[in-house]
Amino acid sequence: MNLIGNINQFDAIVIGSGISGGWAAKELAQKGLRTLVLERGRPVEHVKDYPTTLSSPWEMTHRGRYPLDVLAQSPTQAKVSYAFNEFSGQFFVKDTDHPYQQTKPFDWIRGYQVGGKSLSWARWTQRWAPFNFEDNLKDGHGVDWPIRYADLAPWYSYVEKFAGISGIKDGLSTLPDGEFLPPFEMNCIEKSVRDAWKKQYADRHLIISRTANLSKAQPVHLALGRADCQSRNWCGRGCLYGAYFSSNSATLPAAAKTGKLTIRPFSVVHSIIYDEKKGRATGVRVIDTNTKEMTEYYARVIFVNAATLNSTLILLNSTSGRFPTGLGNDSGALGHYLMDHNYRGRVSGVYEGTDLNDRYYYGRRPTGTYVPRFRNVLADAQRDFVRGYAYACGGGRAGWERGNAVEGFGADFKDNLSRPGGWSFSMTAMGEMLPRYENHVKLNTDAKDQWGMPTLDIDCAWGENEDRMTLDAIEQAKAMMEAAGIRVTAAIDNKQPPGLAIHEMGTARMGRDPKTSVLNKWNQLHSVKNVFVTDGASMASSACQNPSLTYMALTARAADYAVRQLKAGTL
Repeated sequence: MNLIGNINQFDAIVIGSGISGGWAAKELAQKGLRTLVLERGRPVEHVKDYPTTLSSPWEMTHRGRYPLDVLAQSPTQAKVSYAFNEFSGQFFVKDTDHPYQQTKPFDWIRGYQVGGKSLSWARWTQRWAPFNFEDNLKDGHGVDWPIRYADLAPWYSYVEKFAGISGIKDGLSTLPDGEFLPPFEMNCIEKSVRDAWKKQYADRHLIISRTANLSKAQPVHLALGRADCQSRNWCGRGCLYGAYFSSNSATLPAAAKTGKLTIRPFSVVHSIIYDEKKGRATGVRVIDTNTKEMTEYYARVIFVNAATLNSTLILLNSTSGRFPTGLGNDSGALGHYLMDHNYRGRVSGVYEGTDLNDRYYYGRRPTGTYVPRFRNVLADAQRDFVRGYAYACGGGRAGWERGNAVEGFGADFKDNLSRPGGWSFSMTAMGEMLPRYENHVKLNTDAKDQWGMPTLDIDCAWGENEDRMTLDAIEQAKAMMEAAGIRVTAAIDNKQPPGLAIHEMGTARMGRDPKTSVLNKWNQLHSVKNVFVTDGASMASSACQNPSLTYMALTARAADYAVRQLKAGTL
């Protein structure tokens, strides 16, 4: 792929190279458009730039942990404790270099490099159910989605086949099946819990989570140099096998094969250029992060995929006589209806049965188990909250990993670690957040960053619906565990603020009415037809599923539409 050329005219510009930006680049380039991808961060070359991908703890300076002075420079990113460390911390920003203001507490987790957060995401990939596209209309929260499940279903299939999603066709109406590779296996405690719930609940199903890891690589994957997952579960470091889906291992290489792709790293997009006479966008203004010089690039179509909050920042900063409050902001909705997923409810316990005492498991796997939403779906009892939640679950038998929590030294200590402890099981609620106008972001022109860009003020908080949902999720998890023979040892609402689920959505929502939304059913700005937004900013509601698969499908669908309109001469 080209890193940069001397010509500033392209057919298409894609702002951002993460999960949705990579898909936009692939689809546009494969359809014949000379495509420029602008990435504000550094270049990351697949395999070459994964320095810790094979490293063991004893090979790291601090055995994998960051020292306190490093953590102090990134107090927000440090909250991602499973990934912000010596193994994978290079894929997160330094907070001191990228400030923002929290009107109310909000943890903004960011990864600025080619590939964005596709290098560090959790890879869980659930489709939305038909009712997820209808909830807004039915309960009156948010605006009606301008599309339905049937509009997105073929595009879910399209992206699943290319990305490579492992899973089981579970036949659940609450979680539609997809195009799956062979599943990873549950261990025996998870199977025991699954079977117990089958007997006691008609609507609560423990399944292996669908995940973007190649359990069995197919020809489309092998052609890009991708290979089977080795089940190391070190995915956040970057995978030299290309076994988990990322922009770097899959979509960007596919785009590069066309000869139509140019990537420009170190490029902060300042704003989108709007031509008032033509009534369309003509290009973008870009600040070089190293030289601070501004350059303009031009294209017939622009895809904004900088991740939710940065995409909205760019639109808000793209002002003109026609759009004094931000590009496409005729409705005043731009910046509003920010959402995240609610991961506050956590319940864990120990299995009290003795039938598994002679059992163990070997190796790792890159995913966990999952309970799809069951609340407020069918003829459910009336709740004091709307929408619902899922659970991320997992079970195991404590053994060598107890070393950090067990006192001792020498041979007896090591022998003790080799004897597995009892079986444990945990559940984390994954709740939907309602779209509310008061949850918003706005530009702060008095607090600019080192490139002269305004920063964001983020004002977002949980509402009563999320609070009530959290209480119900905790109580139901406790009851479900007890029904499976698990004694609950901890049940908490950790009260974490929005943001830390790293599923920020909304702020440039889709809708049917230009008076109440920013984007139409094709992810186009209602009033600037050659600008598309297909990342999380476009979401009109959040559902409770992990959202990245939906971003992929929306992006592929919008790119297909954009190219058809370009060829027809109507865009």
